[in-house]
Amino acid sequence: MISKKFQNGVWPVMLTPFKDDNTVDYTSLARLVDWYIDNGSAGLFADCQSSEMFSLSLEERVKIAAFVKEKAAGRVPVIASGHISDTIEGQAEELNAIAQTGVDAVILLTNRLARENESDEAWMQNLQKLLGKLPEDLALGFYECPYPYKRIISPELLKWCADSGRFYFIKDTSCDIKIIREKLEQIKGSQLKLFNANSSTLLETLQMGGSGFSGVMANFHTDLYVWLCGNFQRCPADARRVADFLTLASLIERQVYPVNAKYCQKLLGNFDSVYTRTKDKELLNKTATLEVEQLMRMTDLIREQIGLKEERICG
Repeated sequence: MISKKFQNGVWPVMLTPFKDDNTVDYTSLARLVDWYIDNGSAGLFADCQSSEMFSLSLEERVKIAAFVKEKAAGRVPVIASGHISDTIEGQAEELNAIAQTGVDAVILLTNRLARENESDEAWMQNLQKLLGKLPEDLALGFYECPYPYKRIISPELLKWCADSGRFYFIKDTSCDIKIIREKLEQIKGSQLKLFNANSSTLLETLQMGGSGFSGVMANFHTDLYVWLCGNFQRCPADARRVADFLTLASLIERQVYPVNAKYCQKLLGNFDSVYTRTKDKELLNKTATLEVEQLMRMTDLIREQIGLKEERICG
């Protein structure tokens, strides 16, 4: 029954709205949850890097996960990470605290299980230690978080995890079609689903059997990713056009994210502030705001071209 919760589609990596006094803005967070769901999200990923989890206290991480789960109110499943400690004991404490919120799965960061220069063998030993400190019936997933360093789980290790029966979700950040294909081959037939974080390889990944998208650009235009995941087979020509646009649009990630994403959410009426803990909001200068505004206008044009809000025969 658990695996049915992890539907194919889009799982946004959630932003955390703050007030200008540096406290979490739960009123804006409630609007954001509704916006993700209204735009077709299959599930929500709270307490991740986009949530600025490395700058959140454990108390804040737990409260955010609990709030999102309650606000989602069963409309979509909610997963959360929030473990940032270096030690296995510290991670177990964090993950068990997150699990107590009732989220549908807790997500392990692959880079927390071994240092950058340590082997896959060390990674596996630490994973097994950590699993021994978590409830056996707790649904789990992986996130190849880029910070503080990116550790891509190998297809062989991923197969072991799939065969264990404890893992249901992986957010892949390899940005490499060859690696993703190998991972999909290894987990084929299991309950473990792969969600790509990279826009450039998303369409090809979907065609290979990937389960969907879980990346930062869903914070700008969730609905386009939802459309692509749901229509790439039925509307191949439009899907190619949308995928090409999403790749070009994703270059804005390299600017002042997440401040620019918060500006987008402010223009949409969801956020009251663009304050972040990870970047100075003053980096969002006039040029940066123009980029977001232009992106939003182009997004509306793409919506019109594919008839996103109306029934349309694919062209």
